[in-house]
Amino acid sequence: MRVAILTLSDKGARGERVDASGPALSAWLAERGVTTVAAEVIADEYQQIIAKLTAWADSDTADLILTTGGTGVSPRDVTPEATMQVVTRLIPGMGELMRLRSLEKTQMAALSRAVAGIRAQSLIINLPGSPKGAVENLEAVWQVIGHAVEKIRGDSSDCGERFTLTA
Repeated sequence: MRVAILTLSDKGARGERVDASGPALSAWLAERGVTTVAAEVIADEYQQIIAKLTAWADSDTADLILTTGGTGVSPRDVTPEATMQVVTRLIPGMGELMRLRSLEKTQMAALSRAVAGIRAQSLIINLPGSPKGAVENLEAVWQVIGHAVEKIRGDSSDCGERFTLTA
């Protein structure tokens, strides 16, 4: 699986903060044999986010595109809105599962507005901006990502017997 990571941070884009979330996600993925093919830090700018997500998905840069940052409630947090503008199909259960797992750790997870969806043959998932939160949220949905990517990319095999509920 090929993964692209887009970090949304005004301070990171200006060079005032080092991105820790993108590298944390990339390291976590590498431990699972997953290749990060692209990583970039841009400002929390609605049109820039749309442009980058669209470019990566439409050029088939990655099977999975992860965003980190911009999922909260501050005025500059526009990642979910930009993502919803880009995707052609939403996958609400992924955001719900991330919030459910996060609420087991902190009530602040109730403020997450993260979404997930499909554009072209890419799965796009919003993650929080902190390294710990980003990795924990990716872990929350990791078991379903491989299957989702297979289906998005056209796998037509039956899956009813392949999966069982896990805790």
